[in-house]
Order: sequence, then C-alpha cells, then structure tokens
Amino acid sequence: MRIGEHPILSFKRGEKIKFYFDGKQYEGFEGDTIASALHAAGVKVLGHSHNHGRPRGFYCAIGNCSSCLMTVDGEPNVRVCIERLRSGMVVETQKGKGVLR
Repeated sequence: MRIGEHPILSFKRGEKIKFYFDGKQYEGFEGDTIASALHAAGVKVLGHSHNHGRPRGFYCAIGNCSSCLMTVDGEPNVRVCIERLRSGMVVETQKGKGVLR
C-alpha cells in the first residue's frame, strides 16, 4: 500500500526495480528504502526480538533502533529503514544477531 495523492506533499517515484526478499521476487521504486518497499509490498514483519521471538515491524524509520536489522547481499546488521533499494538486491530476514563473514 502506498499513498498516491496527498493535499500537501507530492510524490516522485523513480523507475520500478526488482529485488529479492527471503527467496521471493518483489518490486520497488528507485529512491525507496528497503523497508518502505517491503512495507508497500505487504511485508509487515521485519524481524523478531532476540529474547522472546516476538515480531518486529517498521518502527523508527530513521536508523535509531534495531528493529529492522536484516542481511543484505550477505552483509548482516543492515538497517533497512535507511538503506536505499538497489536493483537485484538480495535481502534476508536475519536470524539472531547476525554473523559477520
């Protein structure tokens, strides 16, 4: 779901691009963050808490919290709320605290 029209704001979308999340192909727009593209595609759970396994969603959207940490192109602990989407990107739900290569 995306806001199409707004009385004050204007939205300029970039070109449509494809990326992969947990093995499935999705589409987003150039200029999107990974989290906003996932949210627009209906993905609401971005990870789970380490201690209790509770689902975590799109929370601060400015890179301050750790609710959106994912593995992106093999690199763990990427804050997807501020990371820009790129064509062909492979995004994976991060299990636990992530393991560096």
